[in-house]
Amino acid sequence: MYIENTGLENLKADLKTLDDMMSQYGLIRAGQWDYERVTYDRKIVLNDHIYYLRVQGYALEGDVGANDAYIQLKKPFLGKYYYPHGVEYGEDENFPKALVAKCEELLTKLRKELEEILV
Repeated sequence: MYIENTGLENLKADLKTLDDMMSQYGLIRAGQWDYERVTYDRKIVLNDHIYYLRVQGYALEGDVGANDAYIQLKKPFLGKYYYPHGVEYGEDENFPKALVAKCEELLTKLRKELEEILV
């Protein structure tokens, strides 16, 4: 499920700034990257279900592998983990309203803080 109207998809920042800021919000890049793309995930456990908030981006300039890239963020989305198949992000998934609200709040705070740094 895409999380609409966060404003994150309009932001561009260097990779080091994103890594630092995202980690403060529990969004971790870990091994989810290649030389042109990044993925930040936050694992959320709610009522014995596992969800992932995901923010992706792609390099406008530079090389992610060298930790020297300028990243364009994309629209964030939310997925639900199913053992043993993995995470489903489809529109057919039902997400608790409280979870969606929490994710929207977190992403709004993240956007505002990023905007302050990037100005």
